[in-house]
Amino acid sequence: MNTQLLMHVQMSRHGIVSRRGFLRSVSAGAAAAGLLGWKEAVTIHAEELRKQGMACILLFMQGGPSQFETFDPKPGHDNGGPTKAIETAVPGIQIAEHWPEVAKQMKDIALIRSMTNREGAHARAAYQLHTGYVPSGAVKYPSLGSIVANEIGPKDFDLPGFVSIGSRRFLVGAGFLGTRVAPFAVDDPQRMPNNVSLPVADSRFQRRLRLLGDLEDDFASAGGGPRVAEHRQLYDNASRMVRSPRIKAFDISQESDKTRDRYGRNAFGQGCLLARRLVEAGVTFVEVMQNGWDTHQDNFTRVQTLSSQADPALAALIADLKERGRLDKTLIIWMGEFGRTPRINARTGRDHYPRAFSLLLAGGGIKGGQVIGKTSNDGTDVVERPVTVPDLFCTFYRALNINPRKENISDLQRPIKLIEGGSEIKELL
Repeated sequence: MNTQLLMHVQMSRHGIVSRRGFLRSVSAGAAAAGLLGWKEAVTIHAEELRKQGMACILLFMQGGPSQFETFDPKPGHDNGGPTKAIETAVPGIQIAEHWPEVAKQMKDIALIRSMTNREGAHARAAYQLHTGYVPSGAVKYPSLGSIVANEIGPKDFDLPGFVSIGSRRFLVGAGFLGTRVAPFAVDDPQRMPNNVSLPVADSRFQRRLRLLGDLEDDFASAGGGPRVAEHRQLYDNASRMVRSPRIKAFDISQESDKTRDRYGRNAFGQGCLLARRLVEAGVTFVEVMQNGWDTHQDNFTRVQTLSSQADPALAALIADLKERGRLDKTLIIWMGEFGRTPRINARTGRDHYPRAFSLLLAGGGIKGGQVIGKTSNDGTDVVERPVTVPDLFCTFYRALNINPRKENISDLQRPIKLIEGGSEIKELL
């Protein structure tokens, strides 16, 4: 078996209001009339959601991007620094000057400028912005990617339901949801993942798997049943993947030079292109990470460099999905773990600042061309429509037609809601 491939499969399911309301009413009515049990009614609803083919792409800016140099500039104020603001395709909405391509797509974009939180340490904040929960020693919460793959990903799909591209520094796994929906990690989007071709003929490969199964049966009968079940799930995921014709979705060399140039010939740009290819192939959740946003020093130069890569990639991703008819079914999230301080420090940098920061949403039924919330003139406080992390996750789930109050059972046999508290941002949906 391809053991190097398995190392990439770290502890690894696929929907508009009237349709959803109809499904719920029919399912509930049939159950109440005695035609279906409640379990069967819920199953019908879940399976219908899977058929709708919703997907999500998370673009995570590791380190915490500065809101002043991205989507909440403060030109003319000392806290704004030298960054200028530019007009967008929506009159009255301005963003930082380093995002000209994103500005052209603003009719399909919603900005949240009033995110507020308390976690100011990278690891804790990144974990919370991936799970909706602060870290806990007792519970390993599943990431947003694993939950989305679990809830609306197609059953028995031959590609991973959750693919993570780029740095693994803040990669959060499936937690108590288990191996089936864990992230498949891709380090370099510009080349195929390692060891995804069969080393032997398929018939011989199948014989090897049967032999492995016989060995595992012995171990399971000796008391190792749970470990065997997890191991078999891992091997099943990997074997279906390497034998799938859809594996070609990982090969971005099939794209034209013009398309690759439009996204940007860098790891993040090509990662966004790969994300588009993967959701078109049926992958439910893709995360693309861009490192380097922890700008404690030389903030303005560094953010300009980072933005020169992120701006064309994000804009191309939105435009491409729209042209291909996939944007309404693909929720795009651009965010980091927190923002940066209004005060510019002695090293021309900005430090951690969770009290007021920004993020961007597009697609997935999100109403574009608007800004949610407002910060003070100096950027220190949220003064209109504060949005918390639970509010944000409720919005993610509602956009994807997932019930945020659904409960999963943890390893400790405790029911855990997808997100505790909060409410969706109705203006966005």
